[in-house]
Amino acid sequence: RFIACPQLARTVRRCLQRGAGPGPQPLLLEFAPGPGILTRALLDAGFRVVALESNSDFLTDLQSLENSQDGQLKVIHGDFFRLDPLAKGALKPPAVSSDKLFETMGITAVPWRADVPLKIFGIVPQQLERNRLWRLLFAMYECSSIYRYGRVELNLFISEKEYTVLTAKPGESKIYQALTVLAQLGYEIELLHKEPWSSFATNLKNGGLAIPKTVRLPNDHLCLVRLSPQQNLFTGGLKPSNASTFIFMVKQSFAKPRSKLTDRLNSWSLDNNDALLKALEIPKNAAMCNLYPEDYKRLFEALQNSGMFAETLFNDEVLASTRTRN
Repeated sequence: RFIACPQLARTVRRCLQRGAGPGPQPLLLEFAPGPGILTRALLDAGFRVVALESNSDFLTDLQSLENSQDGQLKVIHGDFFRLDPLAKGALKPPAVSSDKLFETMGITAVPWRADVPLKIFGIVPQQLERNRLWRLLFAMYECSSIYRYGRVELNLFISEKEYTVLTAKPGESKIYQALTVLAQLGYEIELLHKEPWSSFATNLKNGGLAIPKTVRLPNDHLCLVRLSPQQNLFTGGLKPSNASTFIFMVKQSFAKPRSKLTDRLNSWSLDNNDALLKALEIPKNAAMCNLYPEDYKRLFEALQNSGMFAETLFNDEVLASTRTRN
């Protein structure tokens, strides 16, 4: 795991306060706080913090800090990325139930279009980083796990290469991906800060940073990124109940990103493709990697409304991925 150095704490505090009004700061869930360097900065800024720590080596010091804070800090033994596993029976820490976690924090569910009920902050582990981002996306589109409680805001340190993918533009075929489309549709993505890897320590025994290597993409920084779920995500025909189908429509579309949209529609055995594309004002020769995120949503909604679209086309993939991501 990466641990922020003390000189970074002030910058993070300022970034997380950005846009907040005067008075007491909202409740913040911090995952993997480690020795509590950033936790102390957040407490000094007036945040009420729930620290979710999976490594028992850090718990004693965090609990000592908790005892000195007069209720401003609560420490819980748990792993943010092991929320709501499919295992049957009682969960053993560090696995955590989001229902019990939110009950402990005193957070109740609010409608999707209401204000943000909770802010979350942490450094995403580099191991399986892409998988972790995908799991958060699935949960948001399906309004499951933490998103059962509303538009939970994420403030995450992620690698520069993954930030580059999240913010890619249509036509950038090597980095514009299904993850790009779904993230840009689902979140308002705001870069709060870029910090060199050298500003982070690690608890690896060899003392190395284990910086992921990449060939095509820049990866010299960790990026603090705010992911705010879009209020209008579930307008039109897209709903949590059919979101998995939409996700796999997008993923299948990027199996061959340079293929033509008309070829993809034909592979789905759909009729009247020309009329559909004309109604959506999408060129017949458009490649999958040239469509904007909004085009994918409009296409999905048009297919849903037309009666030509069978969700059974994707059932096997949806079920397989549900098993994998859990």
